[in-house]
Amino acid sequence: MQTRRPKPPGRAALWIERIAAVMLGLVTVVIFVSAIGRYLFAAPLPDAFDISRLTLAVAIIWGFASVAYRGSHIKVDLLAHAVRPELRRWMDLAAWTVLLLFTAGLVWKIGERVLAQFPGGEVTMDLRLPHWPFLGAIVLGLVAALAMTSIRIWRIWRHREDLESFDALPPEDTPNE
Repeated sequence: MQTRRPKPPGRAALWIERIAAVMLGLVTVVIFVSAIGRYLFAAPLPDAFDISRLTLAVAIIWGFASVAYRGSHIKVDLLAHAVRPELRRWMDLAAWTVLLLFTAGLVWKIGERVLAQFPGGEVTMDLRLPHWPFLGAIVLGLVAALAMTSIRIWRIWRHREDLESFDALPPEDTPNE
């Protein structure tokens, strides 16, 4: 059985999803090891709380970047299905443009925070790990979300796509028959 190679935006989305998955797995391992250490050895993992919350934030933002491309978030589309396809397309363009502006605002504000943290800002309590690398990973995830949202807007505008094709497995992820 042979599979088709995904197109470049699809490959980028797969890498984004892998990064989010690895971060989520890391959060799970940190919490599990800390709980075992706390309850069996009375010695929790140092900074487990800070590391898990910062890593979880990274995982959520990279997952947000995936949603920005796939559009596989919770949506109520009663109104969208009640209107003509051309109006639905304009509604999609407006919604994705609002998301793009919101994401750009997040990049700006969190980017400012990273720049403020970089010279020696906040650190974790026990290990004194700086917060800025985590915040930097969040900004990179938001930049990926900006790129993926821009691709989604382009595909809606140029190729007249909607999100219906993303409610099932994408064609590039399914095997050829």
